[in-house]
Formats: sequence, C-alpha cells, structure tokens
Amino acid sequence: MLDYSIKWTRAVKNDLRKGISYEFDKSTIVKSTYRPYVCKKLYFSPQLNEMQYLLQQVFPKGRKACTILISGAPSSKPFQVGAVEFVHSYDALEKTLSLPRYRYIDAKQVDNITDWALTRFRNHYEKGKGKPKEAITKDAIFHYVYGVLHDPVYREKYALNLRREFPHLPFYADFWPWAAWGEQLMELHVGYETVEPWPLPRVDIPDTKSRQAGLPPKAMLKADKDAGLIILDSETQLIGIPKAAWAYKLGNRSALEWILDQYKEKTPKDPTIRAKFNTYRFADYKERVIDLLLRVTRVSVATQEIVEAMKTVKR
Repeated sequence: MLDYSIKWTRAVKNDLRKGISYEFDKSTIVKSTYRPYVCKKLYFSPQLNEMQYLLQQVFPKGRKACTILISGAPSSKPFQVGAVEFVHSYDALEKTLSLPRYRYIDAKQVDNITDWALTRFRNHYEKGKGKPKEAITKDAIFHYVYGVLHDPVYREKYALNLRREFPHLPFYADFWPWAAWGEQLMELHVGYETVEPWPLPRVDIPDTKSRQAGLPPKAMLKADKDAGLIILDSETQLIGIPKAAWAYKLGNRSALEWILDQYKEKTPKDPTIRAKFNTYRFADYKERVIDLLLRVTRVSVATQEIVEAMKTVKR
C-alpha cells in the first residue's frame, strides 16, 4: 500500500504498482531557473518530471536556448517578463509561458519566428521608405519583442489586458531603438551571472555571542529599501544600494528581494523531509549570495536606465 503522505504523481503510482524500478541517471541533472535570478540543479527525468510538455524541444540536453518568459493569464500580480537560457520551472514567473527563439526536433533546429512574421515586419517598416539602411532579421524581431514587453508606457496602458490575455504587440514608429534595447536587456538578464559586480560597500561586525557558542552568524536576509541596505546575517550588511535597484521588479518584488527570499533558512513542513533533508544553511552559501547580489544590482540599475530611456521616445 502506498504512503500518500508523499504526493506521488499518477505515472509514478502506476509504475510502483507494476513494480517498475527507477535507476539514477546523472546525465539528467541540469541547471534550471527556479525563480527570478535563482538557479538550482534539476533532476530532469521524464519518470519524475512527467509534465514536461515541449520543454525537451526548447531545452534539449547539452544545449543552451535563449527564451523569453512571460507571466501567464489570468495572473494576480503585475505582468512579468524575463529571459533565460536554461530549463525553467512553472513558477519561475507566475504561470510561466515560454517564447523560445528556436525549438529542436530530432536534433533539427526549428525557427519559432515565421517567414510570415518577418514579411509583416519588413512590409510595415520598409514600405514607401526606399531601400532600408539595415534589413530587419528574425533575431532583431525577437529582440524587438523583448524590448516592447519592457516598455513602461505599454505595460501601464495595457496592464489589465496583460493580466488576462496573451500580449499583443504594436508596431512602434521606429523599429531599431526597441530592437537595440531588447538586445541589451536580454544580454543583461540572460548573462546576469557574469556581468561586472556593482561595488556595494560591505560592513562586517563580528557576532561574538554566536562565535563563542560555536554557531555561525544568524541568517536574516532582510532588505531596508529606505536605508539602501541589505542585512545578510548578524554580522554582515551590504550598504549603498541604489534606489534604481529596488525599482526593477518582477511581479511585486524587486530582483534583489527574490534572491533574499530564496536563500532564507526555512523549516520544511513535511516531517520526513524535515528530519532527513533539512541540511541547508545560509552560512554555506553566503559568499556566493553576496556575489550574486552585487551582479543583480548591476543588472537592475542597467535595466532601469534602459526603461527610463524608453519613456522619452515616440511610439
């Protein structure tokens, strides 16, 4: 008889009844986007991740694939958009939908931007203007989409629609600034782990009480936006965080707050998991988290600079 305290999937239940054994396969462990700017290792096996839908076509083994993510409808939070190159969870954003540049079927690359779409863009922007200085490409269209989805004017005007339905994109007056902004944003959001860290001052004051007790500093991971600081634990703070860094949000949280939330120490509700697998301690990841916060601060500030520039152009 199955122990239903664990939430077995239908397929796993059927395999258990049939006596089918699973073999650990190290090759199915992949890097994945779990939440905004938080990556985790995923055991991406069809036996234990049975609802993979078309993800295997978007993120085949051993291949990075640039993909636009948007929050699905209906949503309870403001519209969200991001870009990743690894397989993602359904909750990477709210009810995440993927808009990949390519799919891969039987090792063959399939273009997700149709020739029809390319013709529509070229006809709209090149009609009556003579020979254009630069031909619109499918990659440029992909970047244009990402740029427009970040436009604060567009997102404010269509806020209710974006919570209820799939986005509809306008043809703006000038294609190329939006394509350029989209490309810059995509490079920032996909490559956030390698951007230059923002030079946030770090303040360390030894927690002598914890140290004398043989314990690591108490993990806190709290943000004080008004003071422009992050309290990591009872010893360490990051100060001088620019206001623009808090302004870059995905849903109701800034990118920095998503990181703080995901690295907090939390007690698992399930008693078995709590007893056998509650081994996470922030102290083991502290330096890695600090490095991540510095880099995402850079990404956040740069993103807001681009978003502010968008407000000034003709649509």
